[in-house]
Amino acid sequence: MDTLKLKIKTLGNFKGELPCYQSTGASGFDVRAQLNTHMTLKPGERAMIPTGLSFEIPLGYEIQSRPRSGFAAKQGLTVLNTPGTIDADYRGEVKIIVINLGQEAILIQDQERVAQLVMAPVIRAQFEIVDELSDTERGVGGFGSTGRA
Repeated sequence: MDTLKLKIKTLGNFKGELPCYQSTGASGFDVRAQLNTHMTLKPGERAMIPTGLSFEIPLGYEIQSRPRSGFAAKQGLTVLNTPGTIDADYRGEVKIIVINLGQEAILIQDQERVAQLVMAPVIRAQFEIVDELSDTERGVGGFGSTGRA
């Protein structure tokens, strides 16, 4: 498996464990909530969860924030802007935007693993203005044009 050096800065509100991969084949590393007190999210509520971390992401890469599957499946907690993008030139604290899509309030405690972050390569587009685009079988068919599911 390929690796890439990622510089991490711990901020004044950081305590506890550094991010880590939970298994040998994991593509995402977990980040923990850095809270002074627990937080309760009612159904439909959203919040920004501080991680106490900032990163120096190499050019040509981004970090994507994604929900933790157990939290999402069991309680309905998800990352609102999935995947959230952390750009290579951002040096501020990474905060995770979460929303409770479940039926009951969710308690988020300090040091709880609230999201997973994934390193991903980025390819930038080179824009070219044209008069026509190539034809395809789908053409201009939009949402739902290829069937129900």
